[in-house]
Amino acid sequence: MLSEYKLSKETTIVQSPGNIISDMDGETVMMSIDNGKYYNLGTIGGCIWGNIKTPISIQQLISKLTKDFDVDQSKCQNEVIPFLELLLKEKLIMIEKDLK
Repeated sequence: MLSEYKLSKETTIVQSPGNIISDMDGETVMMSIDNGKYYNLGTIGGCIWGNIKTPISIQQLISKLTKDFDVDQSKCQNEVIPFLELLLKEKLIMIEKDLK
């Protein structure tokens, strides 16, 4: 059910373990050991991936990305959250609960 993959700015996320990561000409590529799939996260996806090595709220991630890429916060949020929902659906990230 797709609704289980809905994230909000208050959600705290972190990378799931068990992925092999490589940089190929500035783009991040990944192999999931758990599902045997290959992913090309691209340049910005690779930047997002690097920022979620440790638990971070989506709001903090969006704030960092808007500074790093000089992009409007609402545009960033509208593109980042669906990307993270896809990563969650593929079990590449996890939601951390009550880390504050």
